[in-house]
Amino acid sequence: MKKSLLHTPEGVRDIYGEEYARKLIIEQKLHETISLYGYQDIQTPTFEFFDVYSREIGTTPSSQLYKFFDKEGNTLSLRPDFTPSCARCAAKYFMDETKPIRLTYSGNTFTNTSNLQGKLKEVTQLGAELMMEPSVEADAEMISIIIDAMKSCGLKNFQITIGEVEYFKGICSQAGLNEEVELNLRDFISAKNYFGAQELLTQQKVRKDYAQVLLRLADTVQGASDLTEAKALVDNERSLRAIERLEQLYSVLCEYGVEKYISFDLGLLSRYNYYTGVIFKGYTYGVGDAVVTGGRYDKLLSHFGKNAPAIGFVFVVDDLLEALSRQNLKPDVPADGVLILYEKEAFLSALQKAKQLRSQKVKTELMPVPESKVSCESFLRGINRQKVFLIKQNGSCQEFGQ
Repeated sequence: MKKSLLHTPEGVRDIYGEEYARKLIIEQKLHETISLYGYQDIQTPTFEFFDVYSREIGTTPSSQLYKFFDKEGNTLSLRPDFTPSCARCAAKYFMDETKPIRLTYSGNTFTNTSNLQGKLKEVTQLGAELMMEPSVEADAEMISIIIDAMKSCGLKNFQITIGEVEYFKGICSQAGLNEEVELNLRDFISAKNYFGAQELLTQQKVRKDYAQVLLRLADTVQGASDLTEAKALVDNERSLRAIERLEQLYSVLCEYGVEKYISFDLGLLSRYNYYTGVIFKGYTYGVGDAVVTGGRYDKLLSHFGKNAPAIGFVFVVDDLLEALSRQNLKPDVPADGVLILYEKEAFLSALQKAKQLRSQKVKTELMPVPESKVSCESFLRGINRQKVFLIKQNGSCQEFGQ
């Protein structure tokens, strides 16, 4: 029994030492970049009422939530996603606000599913939300922040892929697909499952020209030049407006000077059904999935009583760290603080020196000299301190370079 308690449940893990130090460095770099754009910190609860993540809102399926009850019998859920929590919070505290609201957050999210292909059930997310701003300039700001943040972490080779949910929805509406069929088709297209999408469209007897356009979404990733061709394939107003939005967005992103990081994929869709327009994902080498996702969700806040447009993104910090590690771009952990080694009889002298350093706000660790005959130089290998002192019983103090 005691031995089994040493292990964590499936899908969670311990992080400590240099690995955790690197994680904190990456979180700091991401946070600093987001803050440069004027975003203010927010902290939302680790658990919410179950209805915050309900099917009607379009967030994580109920079967994938960690659910439990409080003593009053209310159903609660650990958060699987920050966006609904931020939307609830904005509706509560900024109900009468008309100016743009910029929020940034970090914390852990929890997804209860066994179909994770080695992924964690608890991950750290760090992101931002821009509310009360419907413009294409707001879309461009969010994508620009992502690119700046990825560069600040040391990444050089990455791509932000942009789609537009309304392009897909416009074709589905024109083809007469109901909501259930649309959701199933969304899953096939998101997975680039051309044959699954083809079979579904055949079963629904979708008109051939509409089916061909929808199947293209499951089969191609486009550059900016392909948007004109995508526009020529449709004649419904909803899809045409979506392409025009992407063209405007690309123009603004060129003004930011980030166009080399941009590609388009009109088949880019999300498992979160609350997205209503522009949607995007950021990819880099070393991990099989996006390290950052986001998009526009102009109707989500209305579920909490506030009619307001919004757009946001979230980094999965654990995946970002994995990518940096695979690319040999792990951040260096700087030497930190002072270590004082002392011989047994010299404890009081060592304590006095430690108190003096701590009074000067210097991190100071006290450690007795190891009783083994290992040399101090060998013992200190791997100890990442700015300075190391050895205080001997005769009162002498020796400094070791690190």
